[in-house]
Order: sequence, then structure tokens, then C-alpha cells
Amino acid sequence: MYVRHLQVTDFRSWEHADLAFEPGVSVLVGRNGQGKTNLVEALGYVATLGSHRVATDAPLVRHGASRAVVRTAVVNEGRELLVELEVTPGRANRARINRGPVPRPRDVLGILRTVLFAPEDLALVRGDPGERRRFLDELLTTRSPRYAGVRGDYDRVLRQRGALLKTVRASRNADLGTLDVWDGHLARHGAELLAGRLDLVSDIAPHVAAAYAEVAPESRPARVAYRSSLGEAFPGVHDREVLEDALLAELHRVRPQEVDRGMCLVGPHRDDLELFLGELPAKGYASHGESWSFALALRLGGYELLRAEAAEPVLVLDDVFAELDRGRRRQLAKVAAAAEQVLITAAVAEDVPEELEGARFEVAHGEVRRV
Repeated sequence: MYVRHLQVTDFRSWEHADLAFEPGVSVLVGRNGQGKTNLVEALGYVATLGSHRVATDAPLVRHGASRAVVRTAVVNEGRELLVELEVTPGRANRARINRGPVPRPRDVLGILRTVLFAPEDLALVRGDPGERRRFLDELLTTRSPRYAGVRGDYDRVLRQRGALLKTVRASRNADLGTLDVWDGHLARHGAELLAGRLDLVSDIAPHVAAAYAEVAPESRPARVAYRSSLGEAFPGVHDREVLEDALLAELHRVRPQEVDRGMCLVGPHRDDLELFLGELPAKGYASHGESWSFALALRLGGYELLRAEAAEPVLVLDDVFAELDRGRRRQLAKVAAAAEQVLITAAVAEDVPEELEGARFEVAHGEVRRV
């Protein structure tokens, strides 16, 4: 799989940009603030319908414009598809495939698959559980696009059930019958999301361990584990029906606390991906270099999992070589050199290892040109 063409209009800082890519390595070079990250962010948005930098769509639209448009041509096993996304804050976004409209933007998911490594990824190790849940869910959706609908359904139920709990808390005599109905919805959708995450963690774990051993051979071995709000009773259960029953039982058990606090205390939104170095948690115990290595291992583990199961994803390395020492640069460059397509951004060309030779683009003063 590779991106043959990218065009953006009123996306972030870009009034317009047009780039033609080829398989292999492409490097976008430009000083900070020139917009090179905005270009790979646009590709990430096509792949995931989200940004690795912000949680909402509004910042993606250039100041003064009413909408942003991203068009990209993706080639997979000789077949080319043109994907177009129209981002309009405050309104429903629209999508087209080969210039024909599709019912929902998420129908484009799976056409472009990317794995992106960026400086923000240090938060995967040092940040709160939400960062790691987001990592899992984005990878899960890339692996199986149907989980975009599962996540959407779960988030909708979570919001509505949370609003009901706040109402119940404010009125102690409220009828709890409606809460029983929403318990069922949350357990059903939550079990499906939880089963998908558990399968993913089981499958990615050996890839992460192997990637970490290559990136940081002198360090302790790395391990990942899923921690569920269900506790230790169901660490190895992946069956959706069993998980649904377990969620229902736990919701019933903690209902008094939920009513008292006015918030949902059980479900995948309370879970975490635990990271270990040896027997110690990486968060709080890993050095700066080990934290970078673990963040890199998570991304490379996802990359290896995806390429083993289906079309090889596009590898995007956003201004990361400047953050890595020589050994980690060398290991990352080795993986990147073997990729079908890798897109790299860098402030200066010298940040990019010599073995990653390929097309070079200069990004400066609102323009991008091949050099």
C-alpha cells in the first residue's frame, strides 16, 4: 500500500498543497512552523478520521475558512482509490470514494492504513490511561474498520447513561428502571469493544516485546497487559457473551457508588494498557531513553502486526529522528528502509539517517516543492 497523491485545501496552515509521492522513502524537510506535520496529519486523518495532535476537528480548518478538504489517491495491490474528506466544524463531515459520496465518513476507513510515530507518543508511556486507550482503539479500527461503529455506539451509550446518572443523583427519588435499560446497552457494546481490545493486546504483545528488545537490547524486557475495570476475575476471557454478563454483574454491584457520584464507573472507558519493564511499571520507573524506546516499540509492534495480517501500512515518522539517540535511530531506520512506503518529516535533512535516501520535499513559506 502507498499514497500516490495528496492534496489539501484550507487544512491547518495550508490554503492549498499538492504532492505526488512514490513507493519508498519521501522526506519533507522544513523548519518548525512551516506546516510539514500538517501534511502528514492530513493523511492520518484519512486513515483514522482523527488527529494525533488534537481531539476535535475545529483546529484542522484554516483560520478564516469554513471547511477543509483532504484528497488522497491510495494504491493497494495495483488498485487505486481516490478518497476525499470534507471537514466542516459544527456540521457533519462528508466523504467520497472515487468522487462518489458515501453514507458515512467512516466508510472510508481501511482504504488507507498508516502507522504514525511522533514526539507526542511519549505520552503513551508517561501519560494518563486515555492516551493508551486511544492507541488501542485507533489500532483496533485500523485492523478492523467495523470497530469504528462499535466505538461510536459505546461512546453514545456512555454519554447518555452518564447524563442519566447525573439526573438520578440530583433527584434521589428518581425511577431507576431506565438505568437498567442503559446498563444493558452499555454491557452489550462494551463487551464487544472489550473483546476486540483483549484480542488485540494478545496479538500485539509479542511484537512489542520483540521491537523493544531490538530498539533497547541493553534494557529490561518489555511486556504489555490489559487491565480491565472488571478486575482480575476475567484476565483471559475474550468471549463477548461472557464479558457482557460480567459487565452487567459489575454494573449492578457498583450501582450505589455510581448513583452517589453521578458517573459511570465500569466499562472499557475505565481500562488501561499496562506497560512493564521487567517486573516494574514503565510509568514512573522507565528512564527517558527507555520511555522513548517503549513508545517506539508500541508503534513498531502495531506496524508489524498490521503488515503480517494484511496490506502493509504506510509508515509515517513525524520529526522523531531528532529525538532519538544513535542506536534508536539505527533500529528505526532499519525498519523504515524495508517499508513499502515511509513518509518522514524533519527540521533539517541531517536529522534523517543516510540509509533512508529517497524523494525530498522542501516545505517553506506556505509552499512545498520537490528538490
